[in-house]
Amino acid sequence: MSDLRIEKLARVMVEYSAPVYKGDQVVIQGMPVAHPLLLSMYRAVLERGGHPLLLPLLPGADEIFYCFASDAQLDYVPPVQQMVLETFDVSFHILSDTNTKSLSTVDGARMARAAQARRELQETFMRRQATGDLRWSVTLFPTEAYAQDAEMSLREYEDFCYGACLLDDPDPVASWKLISTRQQKLVDWLKGKKTARVFGPHCDLTVGIEGRTFINADGTKNFPDGEIFTGPQEDVTEGHVEFTYPAIFQGREVEGITLTFEKGRVVKASAKKGDDFLLKMLDTDEGARVLGEFAIGTNNGIKKFTRNILFDEKLGGTIHLAVGASYPDTGGKNKSAIHWDMICDMRDGGEITVDGEPFYRSGEFLV
Repeated sequence: MSDLRIEKLARVMVEYSAPVYKGDQVVIQGMPVAHPLLLSMYRAVLERGGHPLLLPLLPGADEIFYCFASDAQLDYVPPVQQMVLETFDVSFHILSDTNTKSLSTVDGARMARAAQARRELQETFMRRQATGDLRWSVTLFPTEAYAQDAEMSLREYEDFCYGACLLDDPDPVASWKLISTRQQKLVDWLKGKKTARVFGPHCDLTVGIEGRTFINADGTKNFPDGEIFTGPQEDVTEGHVEFTYPAIFQGREVEGITLTFEKGRVVKASAKKGDDFLLKMLDTDEGARVLGEFAIGTNNGIKKFTRNILFDEKLGGTIHLAVGASYPDTGGKNKSAIHWDMICDMRDGGEITVDGEPFYRSGEFLV
């Protein structure tokens, strides 16, 4: 029996997350296992008058590429990818891996080289989404692989995912609009502020936010959502942070990461597991060691770490920092081929003050 929540998710994506209008060129990407959602979205785009391009991805293709591509092939960027990013109006990506560990043994240096070659794609995406020329959204189709990472059965994981998306609500769009209103009050309070200090058992950081914009992440880019974030001043961040959850990037899991910042840059980095991969990623390019994002998770409906960043970075009571590229619509200027989110729990006494005023304590907002 088909899951009616899949059809509901498709509707929310094309009507709310990244609205599709008549005549829009729309690309939809995902693995074959996600075909129920891919087809539902394909139909929904057609019904709204858009022109969908369905691009199924194949399991194992990335592993083959990184293992067998020559240096010239690692450096090559297919023109069709650039064309889609430069000319399409809407992009949907459906996370739907069937093996989240397929890249675990791939040489990090080869992955960094390929990422550097695709830096122009990243910059095109960042620029167009900031101006509104490209509307985009990412969601997830529950698979056995994700359920195993989360230590759940597939049925439990489906309920977790669709529940976090509020698809069990009578009107999910109305529910997300209420969340948007609540988060906007926080964003409005932060306007014009200059400095955030983040401190507690796992961190002591000073982050410059002067002239930067906090974004209300309310389900219109990531779905589900639930965070407020900005691109901090590139040369201000000082201090250290020990991330309390594993940081997962390009299929690699790195545990016990500690970063030390001076004048906005990572000057010292270590990990209890995956230290070599961490350092290779931080050396991807000049911008990879710069703090590109400072964010606070607000989704209290996500109660469990699942090893999937789409959900984990939204965990209520946590902050996350991303090294690498910043989003231009925040005022962030850093450019890099990478954007790697790392999560720190704040519920055990962590605090945030903004220009000396209490803003957040042990996972609760104070304003």
